[in-house]
Amino acid sequence: MSDGDPRAARTRAKLRAALLTECRERSLEQVSVAAVVRRAGVSRSAFYLHYSDAQALAVDACAEVVRDAVAALHAWRGTPEPAHPPAALTDFFDGLAPHAALYQTLLRPGGSGPLGELLHQELREHSRTERTLAAAPAADLVASAVAAAFAGILADWLHGAIEGTPAQVAAQTWRLLVALHGTVLEP
Repeated sequence: MSDGDPRAARTRAKLRAALLTECRERSLEQVSVAAVVRRAGVSRSAFYLHYSDAQALAVDACAEVVRDAVAALHAWRGTPEPAHPPAALTDFFDGLAPHAALYQTLLRPGGSGPLGELLHQELREHSRTERTLAAAPAADLVASAVAAAFAGILADWLHGAIEGTPAQVAAQTWRLLVALHGTVLEP
């Protein structure tokens, strides 16, 4: 089955939903492939056709949070106002609670881990592209700084190293990222 095959997409969707449900009841380390396939109503061979293990499925299931983060950070037009983060950014932080334990497993302190790597890669690419289109200086450098800062802040907040409500963390993160984008870098 190819990635464009609707049957493959349905199978992956069932497996992602089953894993998220399982992770509400136990940690990822305690979730077995057998439990996921049983809950999803698919065969074990179908699981292994799409994923190498439960962690690979978990990263795929959590990839939506990465897309949400990138969208939330870019949910503004015109000149960003440091004092007012986009509502989507606050909503993003607010929406993490249902799967926070799973995110903590995949996004380690400091922003490492498989979800952190995916977040860094996608956010860096999106930021770099936007800076390049705007002819902003140091597109690669600033995009890397933004991606690293956001992934680190998100991970550390999820792990309790940064305190604050979702609204507080969104506001502080927004101010920091706007400052990074506005930094004048000499060639």
